[in-house]
Amino acid sequence: MKLSSCIWALTGPEEQNLNSMADLGYQWIDVQPHMLATEEARSRALHLGLSVSSMAASFGLAEGEQLDSADESERQSALARFEEILSHGSALGASVVYLVPGQDDSRAALTRYATSLSTVADRAVAWDQTVCIEHFPGTALPTAAATLDFIKGIGHPNLYLLLDSGHLQMSQEDAAHVIATAGSRLGYVHLDDNDGKDDLHWSLLDGVLTEDGLARLFSALVGIGYDGAVSLELHP
Repeated sequence: MKLSSCIWALTGPEEQNLNSMADLGYQWIDVQPHMLATEEARSRALHLGLSVSSMAASFGLAEGEQLDSADESERQSALARFEEILSHGSALGASVVYLVPGQDDSRAALTRYATSLSTVADRAVAWDQTVCIEHFPGTALPTAAATLDFIKGIGHPNLYLLLDSGHLQMSQEDAAHVIATAGSRLGYVHLDDNDGKDDLHWSLLDGVLTEDGLARLFSALVGIGYDGAVSLELHP
């Protein structure tokens, strides 16, 4: 496993944020599509020994670009935008791109979403990238269990689960159980803490997460042979 950090947790200029990550001893960072957009920024990250672990692809979509939209033109616009995001992520060396589900939990919307995700996953293969879906309370896929069922239902070999420890606390799911159930379908991990109710992105052990719970989470990751990244996703 490798430890990464979501660099959007820092609020300063990009160069300063990169310096801060390197000063803290990180070698891996998570980015959003608008980040590391210039050759200067990419060279800075390389100079500091910072490699990109994942790309948060949903942050690159405009309001009229939705993968589950009933409007065909909006879905096509979203797919075109994802092609650009995949290309940018590949240029940065990101091996994982991940998406957050939409709000519409109707069967029709989820069917459209599944079809779009299959297209994204197909295209990501060409960029040598893994596509993950993040379970997110309040969305069409609010639990890890529902997200895993959705992924299995699609049956695409390049679709995986992004597990978020804070979201599991909100949906009252046991991390070790979810990890064991996901097995080889686990593609990425976010670590953060909260009060069990809201998505607060507190530092670890500042909320309901306990040291024992964190230890069991990592033990479960070792148990399934997970060798990807675990990434801190903290509030600024």
